[in-house]
Amino acid sequence: MNKTTQSVSSLLLAAAILISFPSCTKKDGASNATSTGAATAADEIVIGEVGSLTGSEATFGTSTRDGIDLAIKQINAAGGIKGKKVRVLILDDQSKAEEAATAATKLITQDKVVALLGEVASTRSLAMAPIAQSHQVPMITPSSTNPEVTAKGNYVFRVCFIDPFQGMVMAKFAANTLHAKRAAILRDVKSDYSVGLSNFFTENFKKLGGEIVIDTSYSGGDADFKSQLTSIKTKNPDVIYVPGYYTEVGLIARQTKELGIKAPLLGGDGWDSEKLTEIGGQALDGSFFSNHYTPDDKSPVVQRFITEYKTQFNIVPDGLAAMGYDAMIVLADAMKRAKSFGGDDLRQAISETKDFQAVTGRITIDKNRDASKSAVVIEVKGGKFQYKETINPS
Repeated sequence: MNKTTQSVSSLLLAAAILISFPSCTKKDGASNATSTGAATAADEIVIGEVGSLTGSEATFGTSTRDGIDLAIKQINAAGGIKGKKVRVLILDDQSKAEEAATAATKLITQDKVVALLGEVASTRSLAMAPIAQSHQVPMITPSSTNPEVTAKGNYVFRVCFIDPFQGMVMAKFAANTLHAKRAAILRDVKSDYSVGLSNFFTENFKKLGGEIVIDTSYSGGDADFKSQLTSIKTKNPDVIYVPGYYTEVGLIARQTKELGIKAPLLGGDGWDSEKLTEIGGQALDGSFFSNHYTPDDKSPVVQRFITEYKTQFNIVPDGLAAMGYDAMIVLADAMKRAKSFGGDDLRQAISETKDFQAVTGRITIDKNRDASKSAVVIEVKGGKFQYKETINPS
């Protein structure tokens, strides 16, 4: 496909985002976006979504689902894709990798979806990716940042930044903005996401002249972290890097304050949930994490998205909702450009995504099927998430 065709297609979709579509209100029960059944209707395109709607990271799945749901409603209100309406079949993986694999298999082999969206957590995307690859069904993860996800094959893509960049972002923020010299690491050894981010933060912090004074760990699902935190306290770090998910991070923050530790906590996009401050409370004040977007961004695309999302769901969208929305509109743009909805044609169209204007920035899919984009640093203050700074790829 030539560059002119790409540019026209991208402009059309960007314009669609900015159009004021009829507002939608959330209804009780399953919506059209979560209806079930095989992808057999001639007048619709059926895609699959796998998400953690229940379990330890349920807010991730809920936010992502709602972002996708909003995108589909807008796409269908604007006429659909090539005259066809879009429908998504959503399966809950209960925040478990084995369930994510089972769900991906069902959606592909039984429901015959043309593409997969999901997962958020890298461990679960790593379980899905080989299945999508073996069946040659394109998969786009909205928010899995572990580099190994897209390395599973040429049918696997992402619309988020990756952990080497995210780890660098917080290492640079710690060293340059907070002027930290000594850092402690507290990682979740059961999470590919947490382990990878810890490694990349360590590598970059050392390059910037910093020292890792202690690197200790816990397992996802733990509730008592005082032994690890007591060991960290004896090392007197300037910052503590905790790239876990919000459930454990909230508890870690509370126990950090109970032990009288003054060093601020730093983290990644796995913190992005309203549940974080519900669990951690004021203990999180003065902490920072890297994320995909901020509602404080005044660009028309971001503010239009926030307005439409609030109209439908009565809440300001978090980063996971924005990433779910972006995954869907990137897929829709590729479907408009693809020769057919067949696996290879659709894979090729996704791979050709260049400078596409999405909510979380302009997305270009690179040769590794990753998205090149910037990140923002968010401060937790008074129970709220506030924009601190933007860090671009170097």
